[in-house]
Amino acid sequence: MNLENNEASENDIREFDVSDDSYGQRLDQIVVDFLPDYSRSRIQKWIKQGNVLVNNIPSKAKSKLKGGEHIRISIEQEEQGEWLAEDIPLDIIYEDESILVINKPVNMVVHPAAGNYSGTMLNALLFHCPELINIPRAGIVHRLDKDTSGLLVVAKTLTAQTHLVKQLQKRAFEREYEAIVMGEMTGGGIVNAPIGRHPTQRVKMAVMKNPNNGKEAITHYRIKERLHDYTCVQVRLETGRTHQIRVHMAHINYPVVGDPIYAGRLKLPADCSEELKQYLLDFKRQALHARKLGLKHPQTGQWIEWEVEAPQDMQQLKALLKEF
Repeated sequence: MNLENNEASENDIREFDVSDDSYGQRLDQIVVDFLPDYSRSRIQKWIKQGNVLVNNIPSKAKSKLKGGEHIRISIEQEEQGEWLAEDIPLDIIYEDESILVINKPVNMVVHPAAGNYSGTMLNALLFHCPELINIPRAGIVHRLDKDTSGLLVVAKTLTAQTHLVKQLQKRAFEREYEAIVMGEMTGGGIVNAPIGRHPTQRVKMAVMKNPNNGKEAITHYRIKERLHDYTCVQVRLETGRTHQIRVHMAHINYPVVGDPIYAGRLKLPADCSEELKQYLLDFKRQALHARKLGLKHPQTGQWIEWEVEAPQDMQQLKALLKEF
């Protein structure tokens, strides 16, 4: 392949000539090789839409080429949804032309869904960076639960999104969480237990006895600080299943404090102060914070990482447990 023109023009057009070495290869594979920063599914969509021309003629993804053909690709930026931009403050930890890193607060939904069509991080992102309307899911490549705080990365370009998604799929992100769990742990460990939809309570996830009914889920944890009848743990995700930390901690009988779905009945420490008792009773969200995030920058390839302290409510809970 002649790759001399492997840069987007002002009109976002990319062109190249197919080499003789590509004889017999499918059109979509040839274009994927030429544009490695874009996913195969996206390229197949462009071919289907007629955005990829072979000798100025639309073709099919499975068409086999002989070599010598001229390929012209229109990189189409199209609006991905009907979401509204909203002027909602964002705690931006880092931003450049490729990515945004956000410290998401408690009580913020990441992506609009039934019952939460506004007030989400996505709505806020569109106000801050309107061009994200052209990126699937406005560049969001991973999520946090509504009441889990902490670090999230957002892609600002299609190329950056493809790179970040590939890193996630290869488990190359470093994602470290801090959690306060009920019970006094004696040591750290690994939970390797598949997670799937709860068989009867559909709003919940659960560890599956039959691995075929769930997806692989691996959580590493170690003690960060021992608290009276509780433990502050540092958790690292190897996989990223829905509610993974919350489900796994409950599975090993150390549920996350305040978890409204998986913690069950609150167990108050014996002889705890009235102040601590009331604080625990009023703590209505999971004490879980995405503290650290590390990844390879999608443009430079350089490893970058960020770290943010847990929010005030978790800090206060730890302080009260230490005083007790």
